[in-house]
Amino acid sequence: MSRTISSLMTALVLSAVATLTGVALAQDPAWPTKPVRIVVPSGPGSVSDAQARWLSARLMPLLGQAVIVDNHPGAGGNIGTTLGVHSAPDGYTLTIVHQGTMAFNPHLYSKLAFDPLTDFAPITDLGVNPLLLAVAPTVPATSVAELVKLAKAKPGELNFGSPGVGTPPHMASELFKRAAGIDVVHVPYNGGGPAMAALIAGVITFSIEGTATQVPQALAGRVRPLAITGPKRLALLPDVPTMAEAGYPNAEYLAWTGIAAPAKTPKRIVERVYGEISKVLASDEAREWFGAAGADPRADPPDVFAAMIRADYAKWGKIIREAGIRIDQ
Repeated sequence: MSRTISSLMTALVLSAVATLTGVALAQDPAWPTKPVRIVVPSGPGSVSDAQARWLSARLMPLLGQAVIVDNHPGAGGNIGTTLGVHSAPDGYTLTIVHQGTMAFNPHLYSKLAFDPLTDFAPITDLGVNPLLLAVAPTVPATSVAELVKLAKAKPGELNFGSPGVGTPPHMASELFKRAAGIDVVHVPYNGGGPAMAALIAGVITFSIEGTATQVPQALAGRVRPLAITGPKRLALLPDVPTMAEAGYPNAEYLAWTGIAAPAKTPKRIVERVYGEISKVLASDEAREWFGAAGADPRADPPDVFAAMIRADYAKWGKIIREAGIRIDQ
């Protein structure tokens, strides 16, 4: 009799445990239960900031919680990235990542407080956008071939501008310099505005700058566009060839942004965030919004995005080392 009662009690306990476990599992995926923060490692008005704000507004109804954009600019994106990566891995802090923080900075700075290959749980890339090569209106070159010929005839005399050392325009220009085999001097400015003003004034020979910055100046006739760094032509500048069409396929360059969580964030949360973002970026609205800036929305799965980060890390490490570029020693 006692054995029967003991067996019955054991069965009841196991049943209760199974029930409670089932309830816990059913409730566990209820994340999020409070606001989610997206750390942006650049200031308001930047490409990363604009994408984060556009995305956050569309994630709110899907997640059922507020999604707050938190800007922490400085040190080429290192300050905000460090803050994001060292947050609790609970899904309530996500970080906008980009080529600069994940592929350039590890090779430009001697010490970083994060490792882009091990300290993050990549979620997805958000978008890619090409840059535009343009020359000052006074430069006697109407094609990439003519610019290269001019540079080879005057080694070390021509120059190019950028918003600063280690920025995407700087790196894209180094890639072009390498592909074309030319000796041109880098002139870094404190931001895109001064660099653009210098190009328009003819102080610098050329620049490879973001389409949002460069295209309006090209359409206004203030600079002369020579090539787009992406794999396809821009609708706004249909007569401007790609770098590949101009004869320099190795100078093709696409800047990218993405979103990541701290390492050890539960996989189910990473997959949930990826799933919701992929819905947003698959919309016609996303294609129109990104397209207006010459960009394409992307939503590669976490493993594909992680592989892209690793490949870019290796690629740019080699280029930066060979070019001898450093921000600190």
